[in-house]
Amino acid sequence: MAEPARAAAGRRDSIRKTLLIYLGALSLIGAALLFLAARSYGRAAADRSYDHLLIASALSIADSVALVDGQWQVDLPYAALDLLAMAPEDRVFYRVSSREGQAITGYADLPAPPSPPRDGQPRLFDAMYRGENTRFVAVSRWVAGPAAQGQAIVQVGQTRRAREALADDMVLRALVAIVALSLAALALVWIGVYRALRPLQRLERELSERDPSDLRPVAREVPAELDQTVESLNRFMARLAASNETLRAFMGEAAHQMRTPLAALRAQAQLALDEDDPAEQRRSLETIERNASHMSRLLNQLLSDASAIHRSHLQQFETVDLAELLHQAMFEAVPQSGPRPDLHLALTSEAVRVRGDALLLREAIKNLIDNALKHGRAPLQIALTTASEGAAAAAPTAVLTIADHGPGIAPADAQTVFERFVRGRDAAAGGAGLGLAIVKRIVESHGGAIDLSNRVGGGLVVTLRLPRVTV
Repeated sequence: MAEPARAAAGRRDSIRKTLLIYLGALSLIGAALLFLAARSYGRAAADRSYDHLLIASALSIADSVALVDGQWQVDLPYAALDLLAMAPEDRVFYRVSSREGQAITGYADLPAPPSPPRDGQPRLFDAMYRGENTRFVAVSRWVAGPAAQGQAIVQVGQTRRAREALADDMVLRALVAIVALSLAALALVWIGVYRALRPLQRLERELSERDPSDLRPVAREVPAELDQTVESLNRFMARLAASNETLRAFMGEAAHQMRTPLAALRAQAQLALDEDDPAEQRRSLETIERNASHMSRLLNQLLSDASAIHRSHLQQFETVDLAELLHQAMFEAVPQSGPRPDLHLALTSEAVRVRGDALLLREAIKNLIDNALKHGRAPLQIALTTASEGAAAAAPTAVLTIADHGPGIAPADAQTVFERFVRGRDAAAGGAGLGLAIVKRIVESHGGAIDLSNRVGGGLVVTLRLPRVTV
């Protein structure tokens, strides 16, 4: 089982892996964009540098063109071409022609510019010449002689080897810097992710080193982003501690409460086995039956208390009709055979709805009806009323009252009877002291309150107040 668990753990998403992937991808994308920008800038810078030389050479040649007796003359300044010859791996081409396209000097087969150059505005373009990619510039110049004037077009070209070498050198230097910067960024990302996740590792180590019963809140300082997580963890541990404490108390009290009737039951059974007189055996068996019935009631109430504890912690609430729950509880709690108690039921005309657990609320009402039936005097009258309080207030309340005609309750017992296994001093025999404790737990888990009071003329009045849902 350990291998599949480790395999499943390996397939889970990792915060460290996710951060490294995204931040690393961001760094690589940034490095790629920087490389593209550096390559574009290197080529543009190389073109600008060599274009200046190209234009200067063309203008220098254009200045040497003259028109004498209607004939074009060019005193070619070789110094102009020497500027371009500084790049030994490149070849240089030139041509001087008239406006009509007549070649005056130079390479007659040079490719023409896409559009004729304007006077004073050089025209730069790229073209293939003799199998090489060549950069050209074309300039025009009006030349006036004593008897005539004309327009000369000077075109100078240079292969791109030197400028591409310069651009590659610039890109290579930039690439070295980009690689170094990217490696530094990735290292910082790794260190940053490690340091950012270190508080989680410390928190994990602290929790793993704790004793299973140690549910103290986590007091370690954590980054602001983990505040909500730690607070939620502390709230969970507080609820778990309260639940464990309640469970321990319940188990201890349940064991104590069950031990006494079990011992009595065992003693009565032993006595019955040792008795020879049938009449005495019958009395012992009747005692055993009474004790077994008492144990059955006690066990049922213990199970009901455990269910109330569990479901109260779940808080799985929905909107329920209190009148409908009241009818269901009466049907389950009031005996359907034998003499039926005299019941008076009064319900408000409007629907009374609350948010809660229908099973728990029905159990609480059943316990109250059972108490009224058990402790009331004949003829028994139970008044059940529902009413609405605070209909115009911000928090309207649903009120349920159950009144009997029994002996009531002593003022000193009005609060203690809500404790588990505690019974009123005038309570009838046979109870376990859990009914009102269960009711109080259920009502308080629903945000309500329970009050006990004595009615005029004798009897106990139990009042439940629950937050009402208005539609």
